Amino acid sequence: MRPARLMKVFVTRRIPPEGRAALSGAADCEVEQWDSDEPIPRKELERGVAGAHGLLCLLSDHVDKKLLDLAGADLKVISTLSVGVDHLALDEIKKRGIRVGYTPDVLTDATAELAVSLLLSACRRLPEAIEEVKNGGWTSWKPLWLCGHGLTQSTVGVIGLGRIGQAIARRLKPFGVQRFLYTGRHPRPQEAEEFQAEFVSVPELAAMSDFIVVACSLTPATKELCNKDFFRKTKKTAVFVNISRGDVVNQDDLYQALASGQIAAAGLDVTTPEPLPTNHPLLTLKNCVILPHIGSATYRTRNTMSLLAANNLLAGLRGEPMPSELKL
Repeated sequence: MRPARLMKVFVTRRIPPEGRAALSGAADCEVEQWDSDEPIPRKELERGVAGAHGLLCLLSDHVDKKLLDLAGADLKVISTLSVGVDHLALDEIKKRGIRVGYTPDVLTDATAELAVSLLLSACRRLPEAIEEVKNGGWTSWKPLWLCGHGLTQSTVGVIGLGRIGQAIARRLKPFGVQRFLYTGRHPRPQEAEEFQAEFVSVPELAAMSDFIVVACSLTPATKELCNKDFFRKTKKTAVFVNISRGDVVNQDDLYQALASGQIAAAGLDVTTPEPLPTNHPLLTLKNCVILPHIGSATYRTRNTMSLLAANNLLAGLRGEPMPSELKL
């Protein structure tokens, strides 16, 4: 009796050990991995995906029509090591009947923790203060030196009250926030009840918030949602934080708002592009804290994400229910 043909799986990056072990232990799969911590070059991605039955990719891998054409008819499952899916050509994927796995929920807490850290770093000017200690700028205690903005009795506006937006609000509430606002495609009264959060329009949120946290998905409707018009409406004392996707913000407009004092400070864990060029104007500003997209970067979270991505892939290839499938 001839042995069953092994299913070809291509993995676009070196992934954390738990996911790697799950794939290695799959007797029905032949796994090829781009063995690097750096993104796979496009030509290698195109070569590796040809004839694959399953693809495990990252948010930096653009799975477009051309790549799907090169993969061929055998490709049945795409599993992404991310909760965001804006790097996937979903319309094309749906047309071809390809199943998609993703990693929601497991990175919610880590990302929310990072968002709060970034907000506090920006509003209390922590990177600037650390630099003053290092460069000798700290000469004595001064009443108004390095004063920032506190959360007590503040109004916090959340753009996107999904899983991560709720987790951020939950962590900010004990800081003495007086009022929560949120905006999105539609009101979410059940989710908002915990925080007595009020559903408002985007302009209203911009105008009334002391702190603005962007936690929405990137869609055609949210692309460059935070632009010149948005920042013109903000308080001059407002602090802006983005942990969603860089393209939700028009970075040129954000730079002008920060440089002109239209907004007090910003904290970004996501940019366009990634990595941000070292000569980008935003990096010249003391009132802008920029991190290299580390929202989910805890050992536990990344291992859990990799295991979920591997299990999504294997379940899809075997025709079984995925632990986390994106319904197309």
